[in-house]
Amino acid sequence: MPEVANALPSGYSLHEYRIDSLLGAGGFGLTYLATDANLNLKVALKEYLPADVAVRGEDSTVQPKSATASDSFKWGLQRFMEEARTLASFRHPNIVRVMRFFEANQTGYMVMEFVEGTALPDWIESRRPLPQAMVLELAGPVLDGLEVIHKTGYLHRDIKPANVFIRSDGSPVLLDFGSARQLMGSNKELTAVVSPGYAPFEQYHTQGKQGPWTDLYALGGVLYWMVSAQRPVEAAARVRKDIMAPAAQVAVASYSNQLLAAIDWALKPNEDERPQSVGEFRRALATVTRPAGSDRTVPVGAPLASPAAVRPAPAAGDTSMPGLTSVALDRGELKRVETELAQRIGPIAAMVVRNAAKKAQSIAALVEAVAGEVADEKERTAFLRKFAPSEGASGATARAQTQSVRELSISAKFSAAVLKQAETALAQHIGAIARVVVQRAAAKARDEAELYLLISDEIRDPVERKNFIRKAVSASTRR
Repeated sequence: MPEVANALPSGYSLHEYRIDSLLGAGGFGLTYLATDANLNLKVALKEYLPADVAVRGEDSTVQPKSATASDSFKWGLQRFMEEARTLASFRHPNIVRVMRFFEANQTGYMVMEFVEGTALPDWIESRRPLPQAMVLELAGPVLDGLEVIHKTGYLHRDIKPANVFIRSDGSPVLLDFGSARQLMGSNKELTAVVSPGYAPFEQYHTQGKQGPWTDLYALGGVLYWMVSAQRPVEAAARVRKDIMAPAAQVAVASYSNQLLAAIDWALKPNEDERPQSVGEFRRALATVTRPAGSDRTVPVGAPLASPAAVRPAPAAGDTSMPGLTSVALDRGELKRVETELAQRIGPIAAMVVRNAAKKAQSIAALVEAVAGEVADEKERTAFLRKFAPSEGASGATARAQTQSVRELSISAKFSAAVLKQAETALAQHIGAIARVVVQRAAAKARDEAELYLLISDEIRDPVERKNFIRKAVSASTRR
């Protein structure tokens, strides 16, 4: 990592801890890799140094930038030490452990377990598309750790892929509690630097109603990214009109509709429409089942545990279907599909139909898409026959029609050569999954320049991403 002007130098000693290198820098401070000289143990040492209000003096002390910044710095230092004391009380295998905290250099320090492993973005890169079983195996322990945090009255408030590490044994651990805050107290205590795509809208302003649902939104964003290879749309852009595609539309592999619906539930822009506790969200994930010893997903008929996951049915006379963003489908037919499906899979039918309607090009395509949720083959056949457009029409025909519409739409905008060139260029950065990313982006992009802008989001390094866009757009304008 490049040097940071305010960072302590390698070899600097604080009590028994010797600074080895800088691990990271954020809005609230710096994190170092250090060695405990007494135990000969590697640790992560976090230093409170809010860049907006403090600087490093020549004597290594941390000082407020000005007299007006002094109160803010002191308040923040007090909160840092109080939070360190609380975090040190956490004992859970999936939460990074705080081992010690102390004051020195006129600021505060937190000594944490140094987690040897791989950050989730690096770990997942060679494993995409991730099997459903693995998605659930990672989500479960993180939820368990999060529940411990919430029970103490704290929120993490910065859950994102980079803050989840995977140990060598495959177990996940939640890192970086620099933004953690107690629920009680003033709004000032609940302001933070947000991570676009993972922070819900209530974290963007001091009047936002934050609670367990705030962390669950962020975790839902991580799961969305895991199943789709796409970062969620920034929350601030979803408030007036939700422009984000549902998980079912962007998933890069076959996942149960119940898993995808649970992810979408956690990512509701309105905090009141999300799961309100870890327990609610865990119960929703618990309904996602598969055959023993297999990662193959099977249709699941059980409803989500919480009725909050399903929007109420429209009032009498109300023919609107909120959330539809694709072609206009007949409202009466949509309601009929929902009613028939509900007889076979229960209340979750409303959400399944609503999500499928966002991308279906026809009622026939919608019916084929949702029929997979009916586990019993005879019931599934009967359901399909209810909506057969003519004698002898089959689900395969409907599926082929839907696929033809999608392929026609893409081919009308991009030649096979353009798509192949985009795939080859992107594959140099993200590997074989480039093909899926390009195909999904091509369905949304209006022109070649927009196609490259969309797929460039998958390149994590900002310099590489910028060069990729520049070369790609330049090449496309010469053609």
